Amino acid sequence: MKIDKNAMLLYAVTDRAWTGNQTLVEQVEAALVGGITFLQLREKNLGYDEFLQEAIELKKLTDFYHVPFVINDNVEIALACDADGVHVGQEDMPVEKVRDLIGRDKILGVSAQNVEQAIAAEKAGADYLGIGSVFPTSTKSDAKPMTFETVQEICRSVSIPIVAIGGITKTNILELSGSGVDGVAVVSAIFAQSDITVATKALRKLSTEMVGRD
Repeated sequence: MKIDKNAMLLYAVTDRAWTGNQTLVEQVEAALVGGITFLQLREKNLGYDEFLQEAIELKKLTDFYHVPFVINDNVEIALACDADGVHVGQEDMPVEKVRDLIGRDKILGVSAQNVEQAIAAEKAGADYLGIGSVFPTSTKSDAKPMTFETVQEICRSVSIPIVAIGGITKTNILELSGSGVDGVAVVSAIFAQSDITVATKALRKLSTEMVGRD
């Protein structure tokens, strides 16, 4: 499955730190109603059975809303729940090995922080890139924000779709206009909000404006 760049427009990454009174599944459905175009399930501390059950529930939801669904850094769970693919970072399993395990038809997303990593990921079989951190972020306190020029260079260096990630909010998203990215990936800008659907709709509109300014 080759991913359409329009699927990058508003890419949501889960974080159960923000669930509060809602379940993660309830939060994700609110985001789907609001208009996210892609979903990544990221779980670092769940046991296999609970992780798989959650992934199966979310796969049903994303299928209903016709939104691509990938698992962060867990090929076994991705295959078991028949997710649309996997997303891996630079410290995770090598891209070539992930591609061999998931086959040619699944989506493979790869994180990249510079041009060299971006080019290598595309050559190794990545279908899209997540690049960042583009702004300071509380999610990864050690991440040094990349410059606007680096974002542009990465976008020019590859032909696959690119989503920007890291510290993106409704107040700074338009600063990415003209960078060449196909959309934004967010965590707290959606899942930490009191009204997830309203927040998602606002971000979807802003991301559409940002991409359209290129």
